[in-house]
Amino acid sequence: MRCDLNLDAGFALRPADSSDAPRIALWMAQPHVQRWWLQDWSVERWAQEIEQQAAGVHSAPCVAFVDAEEFGYVELYRVRHDQLAEYYAYEENDWGMHVAIGDVTRVGHGLGRRLLRSLADALLDADPSCSRVVAEPDLENTPSVRAFGAAGFEASGELQLPDKKALLMVRRRQ
Repeated sequence: MRCDLNLDAGFALRPADSSDAPRIALWMAQPHVQRWWLQDWSVERWAQEIEQQAAGVHSAPCVAFVDAEEFGYVELYRVRHDQLAEYYAYEENDWGMHVAIGDVTRVGHGLGRRLLRSLADALLDADPSCSRVVAEPDLENTPSVRAFGAAGFEASGELQLPDKKALLMVRRRQ
């Protein structure tokens, strides 16, 4: 798993490592993130989580930048390796994403939809075998659902996941 995608619109990703745990823990404790992610963990737990993800094949933990400023946390994952695969008819090469804009000053200005579009475009460009990028925001997280919709994702049904009722959002290759 890698974070080395060619993003546009001033965005960039870099692999997260344990030195990012203090910042990520702070972002996850922000009310606008904590409510939906439910991962208001200690710095130590985040360091372990990042190391575990970075060592595996399931997902890539990344720090997101815009115009060289860090503002969020992204996890990119192959659906076939994720619990999400149990809840919808996934295709072998589907990519999934989890995105948190941790910097509260960046929320509500269209940054999320631009990042989501850039990430989906980059995943589809980097992997010709992938025809879909998916996400599963909480059904009640209206700002997130709207951002995915504005980024070209389409609602594809509700899912009852273990920790939430989600809306499967799908961005298809054009």
